[in-house]
Amino acid sequence: CCAAAGLAVMSSQTPELSERSASPGEGGSISPLALLARHPLSAYYLLMGSALLLLLLGLIMVMSASSIESVRVFGSPYTLAQRQAFFALLGVVAMFFAARTSVQFWRAFAWPLLLVAFGLLVAVLIIGVEVGGQRNWIEIFGPFRLQPSEIAKLALVVWGAEVLSRRSRRLDTWRGLLIPIVPVAAVMMVLVLAEGDFGNTVMLGAILAGVLFAAGAPLRVFAVFAAVGAVGVWILSLAAPYRMDRILSWLDPGSDRLGFGWQVTQGQYALGTGGFWGVGLGASREKWGTLPEAHTDFIYPVIGEELGLLGTLIVLALFSLLAFAVFRLSRNTNDSFVRYAAAGVGAWIVVQAVVNIGGVLGLTPVAGVTLPLVSYGGSSLIPTLTAIGMLMAFARQEPGARRALRRRSTAQALRRR
Repeated sequence: CCAAAGLAVMSSQTPELSERSASPGEGGSISPLALLARHPLSAYYLLMGSALLLLLLGLIMVMSASSIESVRVFGSPYTLAQRQAFFALLGVVAMFFAARTSVQFWRAFAWPLLLVAFGLLVAVLIIGVEVGGQRNWIEIFGPFRLQPSEIAKLALVVWGAEVLSRRSRRLDTWRGLLIPIVPVAAVMMVLVLAEGDFGNTVMLGAILAGVLFAAGAPLRVFAVFAAVGAVGVWILSLAAPYRMDRILSWLDPGSDRLGFGWQVTQGQYALGTGGFWGVGLGASREKWGTLPEAHTDFIYPVIGEELGLLGTLIVLALFSLLAFAVFRLSRNTNDSFVRYAAAGVGAWIVVQAVVNIGGVLGLTPVAGVTLPLVSYGGSSLIPTLTAIGMLMAFARQEPGARRALRRRSTAQALRRR
């Protein structure tokens, strides 16, 4: 549906596109999907379309999954859903504002954004409030809180891309490639870990790996990172028994189904009872208190229970479209800053989705991260939509996209005459 809608929009905006699709080429006619992928604005429309569809699905599922918890805490089934709708509105405004910016805007904004992120990461250790055993929230006003680690992810993407693009001629040396991005990212990860937020520490590591991979880092760098990460996880698990219990429960799901394995067990039960079509929107039984965090970290099982296998496959398809658009932009651009930033955002969203869904399926340990664009939470939603808007701006400014936009403006002006 997303591809067909994008093709229809682009065909109407670029008259010669429909003419080319109607006439067969040297090897025969071109399929609509192939035509969509070749269009210079395809990355822009795929980014926007897949993000908005995931957001819409998330709003519907948050309203369903949070209704019981919302009644229990606030006396109304719609309070949490209304807050998520407010967060979504702010996020969409931020996304379309970011989509109208330029590469120069983000490059100039890189250092201030990094300093703000570090300031908030330090502040949360001093004035932060503890939620769920993690001191990673800052009270703003009323019921609204800020999670600095989410802003840190966007800051690391933008600042890392800026640093590496300015040092592009020195990336063939270890010092030019790893300094200062690795030490700065390491300090950021230590601060996030000090809050007790292991999940977003992993996400920062994924962003760092994505940016360095786009910069051409050799595979042995990632092997060293993996080894250091494994040792770090082992040490952290020994220091915090609950982390070790989570890992042991993941390795042997049947060992503690009523304890640390309860959430995963109930999540898989929800997925299993949904069948192909699901039990119906709003008819989930797990959200009545059996499944913890049903509207945040474990919203994917509620999707599987209410919308069935079909609903879960739609979510995976939308994330696949989003990933395709991001990495297409990263591969095809001639601007090194755009390439690194797109790779960082892609690694952020894709790895976070994989870790969230993998934790639900028992393929990875539960890391406590949300499903991007779908789970409840403004601190995660707004930076993610802003990052996607930034990539939409980059997609609009590619040479082929600029020509297509000029043709569209000319055609619109002629029609008005």
